[in-house]
Amino acid sequence: MSDKLTIKDIAKLSGTSKTTVSFYLNGKTDKMSLGTQERIREIIEKTNYQPNVIARSLNAKSIQLIGVIIGDITNTFANQIVKGIDNVAKEKNYQLIIGNSNYDFQMEKKYIERMLAMGVDGFIVQPTIEFEVVEKELGNNQKPIVYIDSQSRNSKGLWVKTNNYEAVLEATESIIEKGYENFIMITADPSVLTTRMERARGYEDALKLKGYSVKTFIVNSDTKSEEMKTFIEQNLEDKKTCIFAPNCWVLPKVFVAIKELRHLMPDKLGLMGFDNLEWTEFSYPTVSTIVQPAYDEGETAARILIDRIEGVNEEAPNQILKCKTNFCESIK
Repeated sequence: MSDKLTIKDIAKLSGTSKTTVSFYLNGKTDKMSLGTQERIREIIEKTNYQPNVIARSLNAKSIQLIGVIIGDITNTFANQIVKGIDNVAKEKNYQLIIGNSNYDFQMEKKYIERMLAMGVDGFIVQPTIEFEVVEKELGNNQKPIVYIDSQSRNSKGLWVKTNNYEAVLEATESIIEKGYENFIMITADPSVLTTRMERARGYEDALKLKGYSVKTFIVNSDTKSEEMKTFIEQNLEDKKTCIFAPNCWVLPKVFVAIKELRHLMPDKLGLMGFDNLEWTEFSYPTVSTIVQPAYDEGETAARILIDRIEGVNEEAPNQILKCKTNFCESIK
């Protein structure tokens, strides 16, 4: 029976209007008498009525649902971003639907299409470089999108990011001051995300300013630690060497790869990563990292998006948060 019931039926059974029932279902009860709320609640419980989310979205301006698309939901950085988004969403009475794109443009596109069909009010997306194609297809009537961590090529959009380039540049300058003269970078493909580009460029530019160059090894999720070990050993010199792993999922692989070389730290060999605070401060040796305020990024993105959904326009549309460098035993 509950599958056939509509808001109209619930309104008739409870002696109220469809609008009143709709307000009740969406939590907008501040101007509703307790008696009316109780009548609607009793009818819903008695009939076991389950509102159809998609059907409601067709008739409602907002169903208070946010679509979140993350590149890799398995890492701690992404977990903290989503936790920050969820904290604000709960505060504002919104719910999340989350997709893991695996940095695949086609998956991003599918998630956008499916989430739109569900009636989401807006999106928070960690976009690949190609995501701008989706923007063009959506046209001018698209739901608001806040880019997090990375940006699409459309810099006119809403976004929250960290000062990746400046943070890496400054950290690298400090590393050079510590006497390192040979430099290696093991990174995921920088061309996929603007964030990766900024980090790689920050490292390269800091070295170039001081007359140094970098040996770079581009890896993917299938690259084995043994391959990294071979590349590192081939590029070690009789100089103090620094290895930079600018991606949170690459760093632990590099740490495993240099297992037999860790006795050289920090006098002959240094290691700098990004994020990974859940283990880098407890490893031996402890690992130096540049740390992003991931939770704050998530909260900020959610506040910007909900601000736009509700038409308040009080939140700054573009915000850059600062990273911090956590120097540990791997670089001294």
